[in-house]
Amino acid sequence: MEQIYTYGGYLKKKFNAKVYKVGINISGFTCPNIDGTVAKGGCTFCENDSFSASTDEVQELKSFHLNLDSLENPYLDKQLLQLEQQFSAISSRQAREYGAEKFLVYFQSFTNTYAPFETLKALYEKALSFDNVVGLSIGTRSDSITQETLDYLAELSKKSEIWLEFGIQSVYDETLIKINRGHDSANVKEWIIKSKKAGINVCGHLIFGLADETQEMMLETSRAAYEWGIDSVKYHPLYVVKRTALANEYKRGEFTPISEEEYLDVLVKSIEMKPANVHVQRITAGLDDDSLLAPAWCRNKNIQVKNINKALKKVGLKY
Repeated sequence: MEQIYTYGGYLKKKFNAKVYKVGINISGFTCPNIDGTVAKGGCTFCENDSFSASTDEVQELKSFHLNLDSLENPYLDKQLLQLEQQFSAISSRQAREYGAEKFLVYFQSFTNTYAPFETLKALYEKALSFDNVVGLSIGTRSDSITQETLDYLAELSKKSEIWLEFGIQSVYDETLIKINRGHDSANVKEWIIKSKKAGINVCGHLIFGLADETQEMMLETSRAAYEWGIDSVKYHPLYVVKRTALANEYKRGEFTPISEEEYLDVLVKSIEMKPANVHVQRITAGLDDDSLLAPAWCRNKNIQVKNINKALKKVGLKY
């Protein structure tokens, strides 16, 4: 049985240590398809409130949002403190419970290059200053990064492990329009290729089960992402959560979620066509709380992984 090349395996080999990603949510960040720059409401599957500030000391940040044209950031000190507090709490738990030795600071929620350059520079450099941090992983959108930021990250990558995580989702523009993405596939291709040329590692997020997509369309998205030169991949099934536009479509009978059988089939085929150098960061996703509307099979992650490994075993692979 052949072991799939995983991101954890890549990090272990490179750093000879247990490296964990520390997910950070910085208040004041948003997306251009939420704030009205390219669209309003966000992607149809995105529950915007899920990324809201939750602690008393950052409540005032709820109504403050940065973008690429923001002239000032009066809350930068609070954001830097938020970053430090989150990193300290999460990394300490990871070290205690999982034996983590080194860390990547993962700027996770919303679009983490969608802010003035000086704000980004301050946050990234603060993150890299923490003990045992070997690099950054930055979740973003291809329409929300500037050449100045890309050049800066390229400089950082000479001494640190730097990743950009782009939401590819689909290479079909009609699908991107349906999910209110706010940019086209050509834009994603352009910035992934630019990032790779700059020497930055790229992780691509792919969603299987988007409305009206056939299996061949899903596999074509995988093919294109691999051809663009991504280094790592996250596979997601599309699931429906409350308080989203997709939830309204589902309730009206306008959207049918992908079945587990369909997901397993397309996932295995996508992994089989994956170049050997591309490692896998995620093979599924879901929620185990009352916000999940459908499909029910996305509720239990352990059962999902067990079923995925059963499907992979048939083709001589294991995760």
